[in-house]
Amino acid sequence: MDLDLHSLPRRLIELRMEHADLDSLIDQAARVVPDDELGLRRLKKRRLLLRDRIAQLEAELDPPEPA
Repeated sequence: MDLDLHSLPRRLIELRMEHADLDSLIDQAARVVPDDELGLRRLKKRRLLLRDRIAQLEAELDPPEPA
């Protein structure tokens, strides 16, 4: 099995792509079905969780310098 398929940089790219897809989906859902507040809230919560995970991976890849 190729180890590059499971590398942190690759996972980070995949999460960023998923985040961008959710952005588009949220925009589209807000226009097409504006009354589905619960559905929009769920999508936004998923997007927020992805953003947090992206930040964690970025910190793992580039840890802050000690002061």
